[in-house]
Amino acid sequence: MDSEVMDVLGDRVLELGPAPDAAGPYKNFKLTRDADGIAWLLFDREGSSANTLSADLIEELDKVLAELEGQRPAGLVIRSAKKSGFIAGADVNEFRGVTDPRAVETQIGRAHAVIDRLEALRVPTVAVIHGFCLGGGLEVALACQMRIAIDDARFGFPEVLLGLHPGLGGTVRFTRLVNPIQAMPLMLTGKTIDARKAKSLGLVDAVTQERHVRNAVKDAVFGRLKRARPGLLTSILNIGPVRGLLASRMRAEAGNAAPQEHYPAPYALIDLWEKHGGDKSAMLSAEKTSFANLMVTPAAQNLIRVFFLREQMKKLAGSGNKIGHVHVIGAGAMGGDIAAWCASQDMRVTLADMKPEPIAGAIKRAADLFGKIMRKRTDMRDALDRLMPDMGGEGVRNADLIIEAVPEKLELKQKVYAGLEPKMKPGAILATNTSSIPLQDLRTSLQKPERLLGLHFFNPVSRLQLVEVVSHDATDPQLLKEALAFVGAIDRLPLPVKSSPGFLVNRALTPYMLEAMVMLDERIDKSVIDAAAKKFGMPMGPIELADQVGLDICLDVGDMLRSKFGDSLPPTPAWLREKVARGELGRKSGKGFYAWKDGKADTMPASPSTAEPTPEMIDRLVLPMSNVCVAALREGIVDNADVVDGAMIFGTGYAPFRGGPLNYARSRGVDNVVSTLRALTEKFGDRFTPDAGWETFK
Repeated sequence: MDSEVMDVLGDRVLELGPAPDAAGPYKNFKLTRDADGIAWLLFDREGSSANTLSADLIEELDKVLAELEGQRPAGLVIRSAKKSGFIAGADVNEFRGVTDPRAVETQIGRAHAVIDRLEALRVPTVAVIHGFCLGGGLEVALACQMRIAIDDARFGFPEVLLGLHPGLGGTVRFTRLVNPIQAMPLMLTGKTIDARKAKSLGLVDAVTQERHVRNAVKDAVFGRLKRARPGLLTSILNIGPVRGLLASRMRAEAGNAAPQEHYPAPYALIDLWEKHGGDKSAMLSAEKTSFANLMVTPAAQNLIRVFFLREQMKKLAGSGNKIGHVHVIGAGAMGGDIAAWCASQDMRVTLADMKPEPIAGAIKRAADLFGKIMRKRTDMRDALDRLMPDMGGEGVRNADLIIEAVPEKLELKQKVYAGLEPKMKPGAILATNTSSIPLQDLRTSLQKPERLLGLHFFNPVSRLQLVEVVSHDATDPQLLKEALAFVGAIDRLPLPVKSSPGFLVNRALTPYMLEAMVMLDERIDKSVIDAAAKKFGMPMGPIELADQVGLDICLDVGDMLRSKFGDSLPPTPAWLREKVARGELGRKSGKGFYAWKDGKADTMPASPSTAEPTPEMIDRLVLPMSNVCVAALREGIVDNADVVDGAMIFGTGYAPFRGGPLNYARSRGVDNVVSTLRALTEKFGDRFTPDAGWETFK
């Protein structure tokens, strides 16, 4: 959640109308009436800090609406009594594991009837919205006649991120209220917008502050509010032939973002609007069927699984963060970006390096990042104030956590530790961001090895949510707990892992990247290799990824892992060493396998290749990842198969709609995976040998 929203929540007092009677008849709602005869209906889901729409809540709302139909108040205000926001959307627990689309359709039909009943109330209805108003919550607001937003409100339809589209009438009401050229992309991408943008789109009628809510409500109920009305353009854009033209354009754009076979939801939404956009009742009815059919697809069920994996990993972080000051040593690409991220998340950060140039570069990158992720200029300024250049390394003395991000050379790291250990305050944590040196080797030079652990971030730090939290057998368990809480406090997901070469993620990714190099050796075109990975659902192919990570780093990690795991890894081709020796390192040097310009690879093939990626190519790239994940579980490096899947999705972008490498193996069938690996072993060598862990893998 945005820190600025959290600040407001801390001291917010909500205007909730007259004080409700403690012994009201409803479990999740409070209903009162003020001196003007306006009824105030407060959503207050029992035993929860946020409102979500579950079947029992919607059923109770139906009873409330029946009471209101009998009472006919002067008007109705709908508000949330929770500080966190209006309604965060549907209760996703109810979507898990469903297999029968008709049962889903029946349940959705019941909910539709309640929302339709709200829309049909014969009194002026106004939703007053603060904080988050997402998914089903926004659909409730759309069924009211008027919407007033508090200036910190955020609106969005995140359903597409779960492999669904809105299902409580939102597809219909939103495209009829807001110009579909703007309404459809919001539903197709899941992006959120703020109150000002919502007002300019005509989604809300007014934006106000908490202290003016009572007056705004009166104005709305008694007809003094100037309402946002859909313009002529919105009606024109919903006419049949125009919808046809717009829909084909939307399909092309969706195709650039995500292929239909992997992500059916955006296409189902475009079809729904194209077929029925001109007819409200037909579209409401078709929305129920479409939503129910999507709900049971493997894509939606796996994306819903990923939603819960994220929640599960957030819980691993625990709470009670004790770290306020972070000292980062090494202002290179990783160190500088870690420092910037920590400063953006309310940490005080000192950033040290041997030379001033890297620090200056890191601060410039930080300013760019803050410009992208923060909406208020004052927040950007405050974040930059929290990020302090520290050439003398004085920050070590006061830091609660020191993150070392110097180059991957054992002697260099040991020299750094020798200089800083005497200056650290008692109870401070020393964390290394190493991706390739086992902690057992690093701790030998320390007087207090128990305070060393690993915090391994992924590149780009601001986008990949995973941090591997690495312990060795002497790590102090209390400090490990504090490190996990710190990862949660900076809005990242921790993966607890025992120190071992490559930890989990690099160990699983290395065979994927090296296999791609072996394929290049076999004269398979790089664009075909990358296409094979993308066809499986990876966000980018292994060759482009190698360029992104840096070929020098791939080489170091590959060599280190081969020295430990030998022939279970593909060999490193000699030409890769030569490439690195020539300084062709990928994105950071402007040239690797691809030419890079402004951070983007030129992936257009020189000659259009007619070769299609084969299923065997895909298996060669992706099955070794599942194999390594099973090995890491068997060795006890990680202790939970679900969290392994989460780590690969949040640390590498592993195809989310497949639910992770272990979930993929489970759904494909373990026997099939093992026999495919055996066949690949016979054809290509021992690196494909199935791990012994498959025998006990559930």
